[in-house]
Amino acid sequence: MSFESFTYVRPEITTVSQNFEKHLLRFQNAQSADEQSDSLSQLNRVREEFWTMYNLCYIRHTSDTTNKFYEQENEYFDENLPSFEELNNRFFQALLDSPFRHILEQKFGGQLFTLAELSLKTFKPSILEDLQQENTLSTEYTKLKAQAKIEFRGKTYNLSSIHPLELSDDRETRKNATEAKWGFFAQNAPAMERIFDKMVKVRHQIARELGYKNFVQVGYARMRRSDYTPDMVANFRRQVREVIVPLASELYERQRKRLGIEKLKYYDEEYKFPSGNPKPLGTPEEIVASAAKMYRELSPETDTFFQFMQNTRLMDLVNRDGKATGGYCTYMSKFGAPFIFSNFNGTSGDIDVLTHEAGHAFQVWSSSAFPFEEYHWPTNDAAEIHSMSMEFFTWPWMPLFFGDQTDKYYFMHLSGAIQFLPYGVAVDEFQHIIYQNPGMTPSERNAAWRVLEETYLPHRDYDGHPHLEAGRLWQKQSHIFNSPFYYIDYTLAQICAFQFWMKDRQDHQAAWSDYVRLCKAGGSQSFLQLVKLAGLRSPFEDGCVESIVGEIRRFLEGVDDSRF
Repeated sequence: MSFESFTYVRPEITTVSQNFEKHLLRFQNAQSADEQSDSLSQLNRVREEFWTMYNLCYIRHTSDTTNKFYEQENEYFDENLPSFEELNNRFFQALLDSPFRHILEQKFGGQLFTLAELSLKTFKPSILEDLQQENTLSTEYTKLKAQAKIEFRGKTYNLSSIHPLELSDDRETRKNATEAKWGFFAQNAPAMERIFDKMVKVRHQIARELGYKNFVQVGYARMRRSDYTPDMVANFRRQVREVIVPLASELYERQRKRLGIEKLKYYDEEYKFPSGNPKPLGTPEEIVASAAKMYRELSPETDTFFQFMQNTRLMDLVNRDGKATGGYCTYMSKFGAPFIFSNFNGTSGDIDVLTHEAGHAFQVWSSSAFPFEEYHWPTNDAAEIHSMSMEFFTWPWMPLFFGDQTDKYYFMHLSGAIQFLPYGVAVDEFQHIIYQNPGMTPSERNAAWRVLEETYLPHRDYDGHPHLEAGRLWQKQSHIFNSPFYYIDYTLAQICAFQFWMKDRQDHQAAWSDYVRLCKAGGSQSFLQLVKLAGLRSPFEDGCVESIVGEIRRFLEGVDDSRF
């Protein structure tokens, strides 16, 4: 089979409910643990069919947001996902109430029951309409960005295709292209602020209806966080502020000197070298062929995995008009098929996103034998370890993609990962502020973001750009709108990925063995349990962030970047 032949059939919620109810009743009336296990298998088939069709629809909708059929199907899911969530929560409650719970826990592991408890904290039937509204607002924001048309020097670009011009060797072109992009956001700021204002209000209403003071606790439960708290996250942000921000600032100053400019402006930040950023070699097809060689040589497991991805046509990599922005990996369990989505635009980010999403896809492919959807993926914080670490495990093959620019790529990739961390934790702190103060006006939210930028990104100079000086940069970040409290997961995982980078440099086989073991565990354990399983140190532990900085600093200081 190939992806194009995957048949989409709308899972009519009435039929789904009837089948779900039948198997749930059988589960509740079972007289033994074996009987309940059999009922669980039947229930899982219903759940698997629904989620597979949802993900198939999501892929085809985001691949072409102008496709009317899948736009309507996406609206159908926006409306009916809350009803399916209600069914799932009845299943979770029955699971927790099972008289054979201790036997089921021994068979399936305790994490399933932990996830059931967290899910029950985020839903009750009275919030159905609020959840539908939240989904509709999320879709509105995604579509607004996907259909962006940016006029620049006689041509029309979208948010992905304009990016190479923002990295132009000509500083004036960089400046003008970046201003053109932000012109789109400035023009649409009223719409984005309206959407987000409604999102905050409906999420706060959901939290209050569920019995919480504000949405923070709901957000953490939605992210399935069972072994760390907002206070632990705040302590992690403190470590980043004290240890990483100074190093990132040093790297920006080093970049300023390297570029030979008096002041590093916001439109210079992603342009790392006076000779230009490294660009991948070859066409998208040639890049995929190089990736196939890379994964063939990395390990037998990755070779089999990537051949499957190619043969089943499970990658949509190239940017085009009407396609949603960004990159993601999702999984269609009925077909046993991960799917990688990205927007190649001729920059080094094409390779980053390919290896990153391949890390996600390899993980879910490795853990697909688990009987529950909940175990196919770990929580997002752990999932990002697989993706970010894959970026580092593939370093030895970067000459395939960058040729004589490979050393330049290594320097940019590693330093860029450091420079990302302050921004990542700023996004997280912003969301805590927003949801702890749901009555803030749009201008007060923007002001709060500007203060965070001054704390975590003290080097930044917006060159008087009114939209950005007003504190509106956050409006570009889809996660803030669509996946509240997700973004800190990237920073936690980055600290873990740095540890894999260090281990891989010392003993590749041992590091790779730890990584594969982590991937195969899927979502069967919590974040901190998985970190321990992989032989990594918890990012929350005092001193952990400091412990990874020394080797990274030595590597970067050992590079003569003046030759770039």
